[in-house]
Amino acid sequence: MNLKDLRIDRQKWMTWKNIHPLREALETLEDGTWDISSKDIVKISGDFDEKKVNDIAKLLMPWRKGPFEIGQTFIDSEWQSNIKYNLLRPYFDLKDKKVADIGCNNGYYLFRMQEDAPKALVGFDPSPLYKTQFDFINHFVKSEIAYELLGVEHLEFYEEKFDMIFCLGVLYHRSDPVAMLKQLYKGLDKYGEVILDTFYIEGDGEMCLCPESSYSKIPNIYFVPTIGALKNWCTRAGFSSFEVLETSVTQANEQRKTSWIEGQSLEDFLDPQDSTKTIEGYPAPARVYVKLIKDKK
Repeated sequence: MNLKDLRIDRQKWMTWKNIHPLREALETLEDGTWDISSKDIVKISGDFDEKKVNDIAKLLMPWRKGPFEIGQTFIDSEWQSNIKYNLLRPYFDLKDKKVADIGCNNGYYLFRMQEDAPKALVGFDPSPLYKTQFDFINHFVKSEIAYELLGVEHLEFYEEKFDMIFCLGVLYHRSDPVAMLKQLYKGLDKYGEVILDTFYIEGDGEMCLCPESSYSKIPNIYFVPTIGALKNWCTRAGFSSFEVLETSVTQANEQRKTSWIEGQSLEDFLDPQDSTKTIEGYPAPARVYVKLIKDKK
């Protein structure tokens, strides 16, 4: 696959009629130097046009991942992504490593990962809106993070292999999960690791929920496995090690409706009479976080 030509082609996405005005708005931002704090909230402070910053941030809605704070503008994203990041933080050390984030959205996790001083950070997400949100935040942060308008299917053709790949909330969107896990495997350097998060269902067997048309009102959810089934998928993909790090049930403090998104959120996806079930009657969303190793040392 010729990634050079693909990148050129995908750069044209930035001229789409719904994206081009956003790109033009970014060009009006003045240059400068700002103070950055990348803790739970990625905070940017300093001198800039507060109204312009707020207007552009609103123009870039919906904000799914965050939170961010730019001067007086607090972007209260739908997902409080700091909860997931802090849950996983004890399980990795990125110092001097080449790191990829698959499905990176606007780059919230990548901005947080800078504190580890990795050798390289690369985000993969084929969304011109999320890329534009990333560019907006990065105008102030001035990081060396590379953002690729590419997907997991391009990993095996990428110019570099990675020491660590994060793939959070992507697997259940794929109709062939084993094929996707193989793509992650091929994107790793020797002894490389993947930190993966996906929906799962309780059960001792090696089986999957296969929603008829949607799961939690999300149409492109294909398989929700038991942990045993997920382990088998990872083994078939070639991984030599499978370690469960954490499990969690998504709560309203982590995903909720705010003024920075459009449409519905978790409260609308669950049975109003029984929050342990989705609106379709399936078990409510629960996540398993695992670490996969390509080759044991």
